[in-house]
Amino acid sequence: MGDSFDPIRYSVIEKKNPREIVMLRGSGCKWRKCRFCDYHLDFSKDEKSNYDLNKEVLSHVTGLYHRLEVINSGSFIDLDKETIHLIKEICLTKQIHILHFECHWIHRNEIKAIREEFKKANIQTIVKSGIETFDYNFRENIFRKGIDEKSPEVIANYFDEVCLLQGVEGQTLESMKKDIKIGLSYFNRVCVNIMVENGMPVKPDKQLIEDFVKEIYPIYKNDDRVDILLENTDFGVGGSNE
Repeated sequence: MGDSFDPIRYSVIEKKNPREIVMLRGSGCKWRKCRFCDYHLDFSKDEKSNYDLNKEVLSHVTGLYHRLEVINSGSFIDLDKETIHLIKEICLTKQIHILHFECHWIHRNEIKAIREEFKKANIQTIVKSGIETFDYNFRENIFRKGIDEKSPEVIANYFDEVCLLQGVEGQTLESMKKDIKIGLSYFNRVCVNIMVENGMPVKPDKQLIEDFVKEIYPIYKNDDRVDILLENTDFGVGGSNE
């Protein structure tokens, strides 16, 4: 993304699971080995700079739906302490009762503490993780996701929601359908992200994406438990202001 990248960092999701969403900046993903992701480039090691940016972004939050989703280029653990404190203060001020965070598997044992911290303020914390696929070999050998657990039931002990990456070379319609069904069986919500070309080694399969739109999308487009992002900016954040 680089210094010239000026992403849109605040938006409102008005349809499924209505909520405000902010894209904050942290110190960077600690895994940073996924073969499909360039999102990790949106980071800075300068905590003050991150906090100043995050403060401006969070100033747009209104509490419209009493629900806020916070994303960044890694996990909530990558956000500085001042930003976490500010998120809590804004939730209290704007009467936000449900807060969504995202987290990589390697930080799973730190989720309990963040849940407890916000619970003290009567804020429910929902944590989502990018599992991408429940096919262990594909996930680790193709995506290099860094999740050393095969059982979705065990993964669900830590996370409430999952993201799936679909429309990728090597996947099939059946494998994508299977992943969504598994996700809905073990997790409260599933977010399907369709792969877009981004210069990384993992590539989208255009024909498979067309088949997804024809055969899978109609099944879940009105399912309140399934978000589908045909473009990675469909939530209204990311992209560029330029």
